[in-house]
Amino acid sequence: MARYIGPKCKLSRREGTDLFLKSARRSLDTKCKLDSRPGQHGAKSTRISEYGTQLREKQKIRRMYGVLERQFRNYFSKATKRKGMTGENLLRMLEMRLDNVVFRMGFASSRAQARQLVTHGHFAVNGRPTNIPSFGTKVGDRIEVRESRRGREHFKTTADTIKAAQIPEWVSVDATKLLGTVLAEPAREQMPLEFNEQLVVEYYSR
Repeated sequence: MARYIGPKCKLSRREGTDLFLKSARRSLDTKCKLDSRPGQHGAKSTRISEYGTQLREKQKIRRMYGVLERQFRNYFSKATKRKGMTGENLLRMLEMRLDNVVFRMGFASSRAQARQLVTHGHFAVNGRPTNIPSFGTKVGDRIEVRESRRGREHFKTTADTIKAAQIPEWVSVDATKLLGTVLAEPAREQMPLEFNEQLVVEYYSR
């Protein structure tokens, strides 16, 4: 599957905000000038149209979660068929992806790293090995590092990383056992507040 492998800083600069594509240990503040657009001289300041504003918001959300365009459109289509507000449903589905849950539980320092760990088969969901980053978790699902993978170098320090991480209330994590549980679907205030998901709804409703 196609995947962007270029400079992560470039994507954050394009959207004008930190998309948290890098590990927290590798802050963008020192090298990435988020207040300027990519390019040798930066883009000239121009008035952004309503369509452009909607597009940029859609791209910002899509890039933060590492989802391709077709995947994102499919998520939106499913979100429209669920009860409740379409925008919130969309964000909730993205938050419940296995790679994002692994990141939220503190098993990885970024979503990109979480996606790689899942792809390499390090995790099991309800006791079943799962290597699909887009796997949709559900309330009550138990995510754990597989017994055969716990001796890997990455997981030797994961317990300390989890203890220092800000774990959202909709998941619980046992750092010593390297397992976590999805307690509930995240409420809107427990999801990224910097998103204006209504703009995405308007973009696809044109």
